[in-house]
Amino acid sequence: MANMSAKDQIITLPNSRLRRKSKRITAISDEVKTVIEQMKVATLDWEATREHELGVALAAIQIDKDYRIVIVRNDFDNKKDKRFAVFINPEIVKLEGEVEEDYEGCLSITDVYGKVPRHTKVRLKALDEEGHELRVRAEGFLARVFQHEIDHTKGVMFVDHLAGKEDKFYKLTPEGKLEKLPYEQVQTAGILRD
Repeated sequence: MANMSAKDQIITLPNSRLRRKSKRITAISDEVKTVIEQMKVATLDWEATREHELGVALAAIQIDKDYRIVIVRNDFDNKKDKRFAVFINPEIVKLEGEVEEDYEGCLSITDVYGKVPRHTKVRLKALDEEGHELRVRAEGFLARVFQHEIDHTKGVMFVDHLAGKEDKFYKLTPEGKLEKLPYEQVQTAGILRD
């Protein structure tokens, strides 16, 4: 365990601990700040091993810490920008816009993607690392990211939105392309709820 890399802190399905609900943070302690740093390091370490993927965001539960913390990359288009915004106790206060399907992946579900329906706009509130209240309006991909990550704090994975939808799953090829994933493989992969 001593030489475990940071990315190995990220737990993956079928690990049932990903289904736990995260606890609300009442004080931004040194432990909370340490968890935030661990999340950033784990995401970047994971990304360094993935040629065709970007570490967009992470929830604390994904490193087996049941705190309501989410980190979101500052710039989705620049892999060299390794900065993240921190959202503590994030909560969606309003879902807006249309519901559209688009591809989602997850650091806790290896090489599986899905076409997930999400709202195109959200409003949320959270605290930053200093405990100041944040109010955010997000649309497009960022709105999708927030919905995905806040689901994690409730023990919900993106595949839960697709149970029984046999034509919505894809796998990432070694060339970085997405191709259809047969539903039988999804069922046997241990990523769907029992």
